[in-house]
Amino acid sequence: MNNSEVRVRFAPSPTGALHIGGVRTALYNYLFARKSNGTMLLRIEDTDQSRFVPGAEAYILESLKWVGIEIDEGPLTGGPHAPYRQSERKDIYAQYAQQLIDEGKAYYAFDTSEELDAMREKLKAAKVANQQYNAVTRNTMQNSLTLPEAEVKARLANGDPYVVRLMVPRKEDIRFHDLIRGWVVVHSSVLDDKILLKSDGMPTYHLANIVDDHLMKITHVIRGEEWLPSAPLHVLMYRYFGWEDTMPQFAHLPLLLKPDGNGKLSKRDADKAGFPIFPLNWTDPVSGELSQGFREKGYLPETMINFLALLGWSPGTEKEIFSMEELIQEFSIERISKAGAKFDIDKANWFNQHYIKSKSAEELAVYLEKDLEKAGLKASSENTIRICEVLRERVSFPQELWEQGRFFFEAPTAYDQQVVEKKWNPDVAAVLHDLSKRISQLEDSVTATTAHDTIENFFVAKELKMGKYMQPLRLSITGQGGGPDLMAIIEILGAKETAKRIDSAIVILGGQSTQA
Repeated sequence: MNNSEVRVRFAPSPTGALHIGGVRTALYNYLFARKSNGTMLLRIEDTDQSRFVPGAEAYILESLKWVGIEIDEGPLTGGPHAPYRQSERKDIYAQYAQQLIDEGKAYYAFDTSEELDAMREKLKAAKVANQQYNAVTRNTMQNSLTLPEAEVKARLANGDPYVVRLMVPRKEDIRFHDLIRGWVVVHSSVLDDKILLKSDGMPTYHLANIVDDHLMKITHVIRGEEWLPSAPLHVLMYRYFGWEDTMPQFAHLPLLLKPDGNGKLSKRDADKAGFPIFPLNWTDPVSGELSQGFREKGYLPETMINFLALLGWSPGTEKEIFSMEELIQEFSIERISKAGAKFDIDKANWFNQHYIKSKSAEELAVYLEKDLEKAGLKASSENTIRICEVLRERVSFPQELWEQGRFFFEAPTAYDQQVVEKKWNPDVAAVLHDLSKRISQLEDSVTATTAHDTIENFFVAKELKMGKYMQPLRLSITGQGGGPDLMAIIEILGAKETAKRIDSAIVILGGQSTQA
């Protein structure tokens, strides 16, 4: 197959928030398309109107945009195979369902829900493992295979409810080659006669998926492992329609597993472990429950792309850091694993820390300025940039710039109690009082070097061990026992503000001490 012909699609259902596994599926499709100079489609599979959730489609689009997955054809971008929402293609599917009926490859089924339940109960009582509507049981049901032709016509004319079912052969091996798993062979006896067209006239996933992939000239179907059991049915339908020669190649992706590797990752698992399962914040329209997304939790798009790409795919080297461009160059379906991938959130955090560190202070300042605005505070861009330069090596998430750097904008009113109890006493307070006087005599625009030399000379002149007083000094200025370089902090705050904070700490903490 010529690379220029490659066409892939990401086809989510708008039934709620997009699972992070769905983002990985979209990413693999995108990487493969770009590597092959192909086309990336987005198709919204909204045929199940009972499960449609308002806002879900917009959420999907925003999620893909956030991580940098560009859509070549889709609901917003349009394209030669529009419309790209299956609910707007309803009339197309009916004619293909009719084609299969006319050729004896599908049939009308008029069974009521009570009749279906009775069939299943009968099979259960007979200890039949699969209680399915299949090549055996269809002969006992109310359908166009068992009813007289005249009655079928009368029922259709009368508007009786019906579905259209696929006629699966009773004894036949259905085989196909999966690009990840190799040859897959399934015996038709384990398959049921899937519904293709529902009683409301809407197609099921199986019919709409096959028809759309054919009409949209999809060459590769890259999707999650959960669709593997449906693949034999789809292969059978391609054959029934006579489309075997243009049938797409299949690649079923490995599952995302819990961090311990024991079972498929679910929202409950993620909630329990304290990390998101969705790319963006999602508010359930029924319960009103808010689920935090990776974006709002502070993960960068670069992190998610790098992290998700390596969940099931390997570059074949020890390299771990990849830009989107590098991933496109390196990606190949052959290097996707069959085995499930553990969702190691610590690795995601590591990636995030890497990408935070690799950003310039100017880029990080944008995040800090947003948090300052939320807090109703203002600072010069020069100052926020300097602060980000000081904090960059110490943070893993953008919001930590504000959390760890708040003391730059607000003088402390509370102090690390452990440090107070261990290091603060009247003698220390007296020394810091004198040091404050010395610092207040400096130029306000003091440099870190000048601050260091002044403080060092102060302790030398007093014949005191400087180390004993440095943590209490930090405590008085920041309220914390640890943090970034203290001299850099003094440079940013200025001499006057630094002296003022030392004096304030002495007033608040006074002679507090548990050990002199």
